[in-house]
Amino acid sequence: MVRYSKQQSPSAETQDEAMKIARANQRPGQTKEQTKLIAQGIQKGIAEYKKQQKAKSREADKQRKQAARHDSDDAAPDALEAPQLRPSPLPWILLILSWLLFGAYFIVRPF
Repeated sequence: MVRYSKQQSPSAETQDEAMKIARANQRPGQTKEQTKLIAQGIQKGIAEYKKQQKAKSREADKQRKQAARHDSDDAAPDALEAPQLRPSPLPWILLILSWLLFGAYFIVRPF
């Protein structure tokens, strides 16, 4: 059974970037082995930075979701507690007027 380590190997892009940085800061008389060790330290620094950024991103996402949930919770009671509007009398007036006109039509209409 294969067990997976929590630590993933750095990507090739990260390794290349770390090696470029290590070579750019190389001191005179520094051996290749020392440069490789410096590159490994830079890789670890990059990995740590990425972890921190992911953690910040997750935390910001949690805060954003919590704020959205809080806003929706606040908005829901307001919608339920909307002031009760009095029914408009216009439909009743139109109904009575239509029946009066209908009755007047039968009374006035010549047979």
